[in-house]
Amino acid sequence: MSTSVDTDTTATDESPDKAPLQLEVTVEKPHACLREVVVSIPRGEVERYLKEAYDELVPEAQVPGFRAGRAPRKLVEKQFREKIEERVKGSLLMDSLSQVTEQAEFSAIGEPDFEYESIVLPEEGPFKFQFKIEVRPEFETPEWKGLSLTKPVEEVTDEDVDQALKRVLARYASLEASAEPAELGDKLLLTAVFKDGDKKLSEMDEERVTVANRLSLSDAICDSFGELMTGAKEGDVITGKVKLSDGHSDESLQGKEIDAVFTVVEVLKLELPQLTAEFLDELGEFESESELRDFVRASLERQATFRTEQAMRSAIISQLLESSDFELPPSLVRRQMKRELDRKVLEFRRSGFDEDMIRRFVNANRQNMQAGTEASLREHFILEQIAENENIDATPEEYEAEIQLIAEQSDSSPRKIRARYEKSGQMDALRNQIVERKVIEMISGAAQVTEEAVTKEAEGADEEFAVYHDVVPTRDLESIPEAKYDDNTPKGAETEMEKEKDKE
Repeated sequence: MSTSVDTDTTATDESPDKAPLQLEVTVEKPHACLREVVVSIPRGEVERYLKEAYDELVPEAQVPGFRAGRAPRKLVEKQFREKIEERVKGSLLMDSLSQVTEQAEFSAIGEPDFEYESIVLPEEGPFKFQFKIEVRPEFETPEWKGLSLTKPVEEVTDEDVDQALKRVLARYASLEASAEPAELGDKLLLTAVFKDGDKKLSEMDEERVTVANRLSLSDAICDSFGELMTGAKEGDVITGKVKLSDGHSDESLQGKEIDAVFTVVEVLKLELPQLTAEFLDELGEFESESELRDFVRASLERQATFRTEQAMRSAIISQLLESSDFELPPSLVRRQMKRELDRKVLEFRRSGFDEDMIRRFVNANRQNMQAGTEASLREHFILEQIAENENIDATPEEYEAEIQLIAEQSDSSPRKIRARYEKSGQMDALRNQIVERKVIEMISGAAQVTEEAVTKEAEGADEEFAVYHDVVPTRDLESIPEAKYDDNTPKGAETEMEKEKDKE
């Protein structure tokens, strides 16, 4: 499918005094989430940009034998031709891309993809180039008003607070090397080698690991970890099995059992700190144990709210998807995997989950990442379209509130959190998180909601521990170059993308 568009409307906001480019634009639609765009800029427009560039240069040009700005125009044009043509090429590309994307009948979700160096400014005729751009799929907005929903409501009990407080104190426990055998809840300094028969797949350097019933790795699970390590002593070499995930990127390895050889470097026993006035002050300037418990309870309540929001979101999306079916190409899903994971980690951080829980979540998602990302992308596109229709966006105050919450959970300052997210490009994920939550709240507010009390099954601290390690290292999908055009000249023209460590 292709369409042709003449873009000759008003100038862009970025340059209100500059006449807009006269463009011929052809858009092809190879599939729902990709557009291939060919842009043709008439020769008259190229000459206009060249003239403006030379007009700006001539009064200041320094040419040997002439005073600054006094050299003949033709001499200036000859001497600075390559420099000016390169500048004009960049200006034409920037202005035309801005004009095309602003006026296009599609909503871009990525940057235009083209090879800048392969594009040539011709000496004669129109300036043509082409690019690919990923776009939001087109679909009719589903009816979201008046849904029937069941809202799960959790109560945070004193017992929940007791267990959570123990987990908090465990992060500040003193660790002493011990000759005693390891028990559930102890720490081990471990190395590991993973093998498929005689072939070594990977080697894990020293990691400080809690003895839990299960050990979660980035692409595998050791279900018998607690059984293997209970009773282990320093120097022991213990052989077991890990099972690769059913969603492993290598289909031939999905669900396969791999040999694991663990070496116990040290057994470390934990001694929990006493809740003295000095420790409470060091922990967070708490004046009493009661104040600390209130803080822990508030964190648990945020987690409970998060689970409620996720359950409501799942129920809402399930109903909205029934009337919204659209294609998501695998290449788009792969490219969005890290962005989607970043977004979810932000949700966990602002909701009060500690880094141990987040590591477990990250590993679980990595093990079935493609299917999970595809489902999340469908949710995002639907919620984003509703947000756009209802003029919902994130405000500066909402950004600050989110950053403040994340800072509190990360024991860092809001300024540092903002700087880190701006540098890593995560502010976009933060914006999506805020907007999608607001849309879910709007849909919930317009729904017929029945509350239902639920009891969260407490998961023991010794149930699972997670580390970031790929048993079978894989190449980053983003690093695999996608085949491009031989150059970016349209056919028929004559020229032309933090590892978090356990810090206990």
